[in-house]
Amino acid sequence: MFTQFITILILVSIVGCILYGRRLIKTEKVDAVFGNPERAKGGTHWIIVGSSAILLVWLYYSWDIAKGFYPKSANELCQVAKVNESLLGLKYQFPIEEREFKSTSIIKIENKNLSKISNEIQSSQQLNSQQKTILVGFINKTSQLIPLLTNENLMEMETKIKIKEMTDELRLLSSNFQKKDYPFETPDEKSARQIAVSEQGDWGIIKVQAGTGSIENTIEVPLIAATDRGLKFQAAAEELTIINDKFFKLRNHNPQFKNSIKQLKEDIKAYRKDLSDAEEIASNYAKDIVKIARRIEFASIYPPSALNEMQNAIVEFDNLQKAEQGGLRFVDIFLFPAGTIVSSGTSCSEQGSGRWLPKPSDTLNKFILMSKPSVGYKNIPLLWIDMMDVSKIVGFILPDWIADILPGEYPVHSSDGVVKQNFKGKVLKVVTGDFKLFKIPVPYGHIWDSFLRVFLGLVFGILIGVPLGLFMGLNRFAKGFFDPLIELYRPVPPLAWAPLIISVLGIDNTGKVFLLFMVSLSIMIISARAGASGTQLSKIHAAHSLGASKKQILRYVIFPNSLPEILTGIRVAVGMCWGTLVAAEFLAGTTGIGFVENVAKKYFQYEVIWITIFIMGMLGLLFDVTLRKIIDKTIPWRGKG
Repeated sequence: MFTQFITILILVSIVGCILYGRRLIKTEKVDAVFGNPERAKGGTHWIIVGSSAILLVWLYYSWDIAKGFYPKSANELCQVAKVNESLLGLKYQFPIEEREFKSTSIIKIENKNLSKISNEIQSSQQLNSQQKTILVGFINKTSQLIPLLTNENLMEMETKIKIKEMTDELRLLSSNFQKKDYPFETPDEKSARQIAVSEQGDWGIIKVQAGTGSIENTIEVPLIAATDRGLKFQAAAEELTIINDKFFKLRNHNPQFKNSIKQLKEDIKAYRKDLSDAEEIASNYAKDIVKIARRIEFASIYPPSALNEMQNAIVEFDNLQKAEQGGLRFVDIFLFPAGTIVSSGTSCSEQGSGRWLPKPSDTLNKFILMSKPSVGYKNIPLLWIDMMDVSKIVGFILPDWIADILPGEYPVHSSDGVVKQNFKGKVLKVVTGDFKLFKIPVPYGHIWDSFLRVFLGLVFGILIGVPLGLFMGLNRFAKGFFDPLIELYRPVPPLAWAPLIISVLGIDNTGKVFLLFMVSLSIMIISARAGASGTQLSKIHAAHSLGASKKQILRYVIFPNSLPEILTGIRVAVGMCWGTLVAAEFLAGTTGIGFVENVAKKYFQYEVIWITIFIMGMLGLLFDVTLRKIIDKTIPWRGKG
């Protein structure tokens, strides 16, 4: 129901916003000509259209719309796929989907191979005339095997009876297949099947293992038929499999053929045995000839009209099963784009875009499960709230040396084994967080860890990079001294620094934050330097003429003019930090979005991979939208000078 509601809501939103946008265009001001930035402002309705279109494509190509509106369609298509798989082997023997009989194709191929070997033998300079005569004789005997199989008069009665039995079984299956109560289940069989269906779960359902709280991997498509139509195809597939096995075990070997091929093999074996090591070429040609004879022996070659009735029975059933699919064929065509449900042996799977593109409903379900602290991912939720004592925060902020510099000694235990705290000991407890206060909610989880790392790396980069960049833009010495250092490490990809930094500073947050600091630092220095050096000289002269001091010029002229470059640099740094963080968490980490994606990649958990991609995109968007709001508030004059 949720997918149905979302799909309808998306369609209504797209149509409604397009109509609203078209009506709004007609009421635009005449002076808002092309190129005016005012024309690009607003447009929330077009944002809704774009976002809805992306989500609609995702719903459609992940087959979530099919799952939402026809939840049993995958199970039914699975049973249809079983029938098609069983029919494929039979149809392959006839000119139904192929251009010719399989027998005809084999005969053409082997006659061509025999002719090719015959020409090679006759034109060979390394064979004597006697060897050529013997080998060509073997080829002629091999060619004479084929008419022994294609002659209807030589075909054994037992083979004809077996073909007729299989033909009758196919016609009986076609007759029963048209009946509503096929496959004629007994009440007990029906009850047992319903229990099995309830235990196998739904299409792509996500389960959580009891006790462990971990997400259980489930089969893509339920195998046991869950509907009457699916049961009919499942039963037909089982009967077709039996007929298929019988047909491919059958060989059209009459006594004349058996005697001829036995004699041919013995003659070639005796001939090769008498050859010397110097006559290896003749031996190899004889070996190739016997290989062709064996292929003819194991091929399904029949007289041209021997399988006509069986072919008609197969075509009749194939037409019936296609008709019986009814509306399911349209569901398959229109709601399963770029693929379908296929059968392979005893299992069914999604083949196409629905296989690698997880369904939004499954992705949302898994996201909710991974967000719960009882499930999470590797026992850590994506994002949750934990009640933390304020003392821990105080202990993290205050350095321990505050207690060390106080006069006096730390308390020593008495002979009674009791430790009496003095003032210095109490201060140590405070700066180390070894006391109790009230608790406050604090976020934790994979998302929070990644967010905090990016935020800290970005903040440190801004605090150091912006002043240094302004200094370099205003001072010749600073530019000459720091520029080589910055340009030396800036072109080096962050991933090249990652192994060194992580090995020196460890795999905890310190190494990752420092790596992100290095990434954001160079960007902020260059942005601030470009902003400071790009300030218009006329504005600086005007400030001087009005009696402004250096500090006032820096604060009221240079810094405001540098803000557009600085804020743009922050937006660039955010994207670079996210990309670097995920790579760093790939290399070393036990928490974070990159760590989750790295583990999910190893186990082909496509839903989890798409969740991490979506989270990274949303967090990046959150940063960017926040910066846009800051830019609009702090530099409203941008683009209007």
